[in-house]
Amino acid sequence: MTSDNKNMLLAIALSVIVLVGWNYFYAVPEAQRARQQAQSQQVQGQQAQPGAVQTAPGSVPAGSSTLPQPSGAEAVTAPGTAPAAVAQTREGAIAASPRIVIDTPKIAGSLSLKGGRIDDISLKGYRETVDPRSSNIVLFSPSGGPNAYFAEFGWVAAAAGTALPTADTVWTADRDRLTAEAPVTLTWSNGQGLTFKRQIAVDDTAMFTVTDSVENTSQAAATLFHYGRVFREGKPVTQGYYILHEGLIGVLGDKGLQEITYDKLDKDAEPTANGRGKLWRGVTGGFVGITDKYWAAALVPDQAAPFDGRFSTNAGNGPRFYQADVLGPGQSLAAGATVQATTRLFAGAKEVSAIDGYKDAFGIKNFDLMIDWGWFYFITKPMFWLIDHSYRLVGNFGIAILIVTVIIKALFFPLANKSYASMAKMKAVQPEMLAIRDRYADDKVKQQQELMALYKKEKINPVAGCWPVLLQIPVFFALYKVLFITIEMRHAPFYGWIRDLAAPDPTSIFNLFGLLPFAVPAFLLIGVWPILMGITMFVQMKMNPEPTDPIQKTMFTWMPIVFTFMLASFPAGLVIYWTWNNLLSITQQWFIMKKNGVKVELFDNLKGMFGRKAGA
Repeated sequence: MTSDNKNMLLAIALSVIVLVGWNYFYAVPEAQRARQQAQSQQVQGQQAQPGAVQTAPGSVPAGSSTLPQPSGAEAVTAPGTAPAAVAQTREGAIAASPRIVIDTPKIAGSLSLKGGRIDDISLKGYRETVDPRSSNIVLFSPSGGPNAYFAEFGWVAAAAGTALPTADTVWTADRDRLTAEAPVTLTWSNGQGLTFKRQIAVDDTAMFTVTDSVENTSQAAATLFHYGRVFREGKPVTQGYYILHEGLIGVLGDKGLQEITYDKLDKDAEPTANGRGKLWRGVTGGFVGITDKYWAAALVPDQAAPFDGRFSTNAGNGPRFYQADVLGPGQSLAAGATVQATTRLFAGAKEVSAIDGYKDAFGIKNFDLMIDWGWFYFITKPMFWLIDHSYRLVGNFGIAILIVTVIIKALFFPLANKSYASMAKMKAVQPEMLAIRDRYADDKVKQQQELMALYKKEKINPVAGCWPVLLQIPVFFALYKVLFITIEMRHAPFYGWIRDLAAPDPTSIFNLFGLLPFAVPAFLLIGVWPILMGITMFVQMKMNPEPTDPIQKTMFTWMPIVFTFMLASFPAGLVIYWTWNNLLSITQQWFIMKKNGVKVELFDNLKGMFGRKAGA
């Protein structure tokens, strides 16, 4: 086997390893878009609504497995006790309590005056499918209906007997509509000299600012702890791939990024009196929340004050619920005094510009990690930046990917140029290499010495042929990650039949790309773009001399077909990139081979291949 064939085999082996690995761990199943169907499979249930339990947050001994409860609502459901059955539809649950309309450029919904919860949010700019008539994405849903998911804020008292707002408290509002221009103030008095006020403001994207204050007109002092929590009922159906985190997420001060899946919280978190949980005490800076692939709900406490952060779930065999909460430090409320606490709530789509903007505007520690850029953050995010800025120039993400491919090719041109030049020189001296092997067939040591001397004389790098493929691997990974995780790529069209670059090519050669009236099984969805990719790969391989070894020859013949099937399940944007990259590589390799006086074997190989078939 010649050295260049060895290099080619190594390059192919590396590519196969990468593609098989990604296909196994990360490839997106066709069902990933069926979010609405997935939600219908979730466990339905309604959380219990027990009365308020005033637990002193600071009374838990250090090292205790019992975590402090931030409020007296669902979080203190007795172990093994399942929430009550769902009583009504989502619409019925919304209609069951008085509400304030939420209307911003990107959010539609309402907040409930009963409990003062933000529990009804739909995203105006995002739909379930590429069909513009499909339903808007629903993020939050109220208690009492299916798949309850909401944010709640309130106070916990250090001493029992203090009447505080609960989930059943009906607040009074100063207006009936919450907009980006006009906040809403809720008011409730406990009849014992404490007046509670809650101002809720929202910007034009997805950030709520909740300012709770308590005025004490009584003669008794109190110590209050402010809390916020995001509560989700039922375990949602997730993508289930290592490349993406879905579940509970947070940055807890110097503890850094914490990502805990629903299953991991169920199994591995510390047991508590009310379920399982993970607690971080006295951290400063960061956030906690619950994230889906494209959407998230996250609480952002005061970045300069210490807080306790927690992820928790219930125990028992009933419907699960999951909670991320923050608990602020105790505040002494003297007679005649007022205390105040502010917590922000992000509830919306994980748009990169919005997330980065909030991080900078509010100084939220590592808030950009809400988007799962992964371990190769330093490659993935710059890749998105290049694609996004190119998109702003041309208005199409598919064209932006083609532009970025050219930019990357240009950046690596000097190194790739040397690699292809070295490959060309290797082909030029191939007769001398074969002569050396024949001359020293019985002396492998001498054979290698003579080959190395030849490489040195002709200034050839025998492993140069691997560099183009090796350079492509991190780019391939970064682009795959960008297509998979960024909402900007969701439902982004290209041209023709490609209506979503983040989904596989929907056509298939097995029904003549839709001309025949029958559906094709998912594993046979070999679309136009995967076939074009396979053709360009075939052409690129045929530019080189065919190996004399029959095994190598068979491998090279089947390799484009294997890659075509493997890449068919990958996002169309990635296949378009690979096809375009192959075309650029063919052009570059052709030019360099001509420049170095090396014959391009493409037409001879094709003629020989089809000529043999014709004469067979």
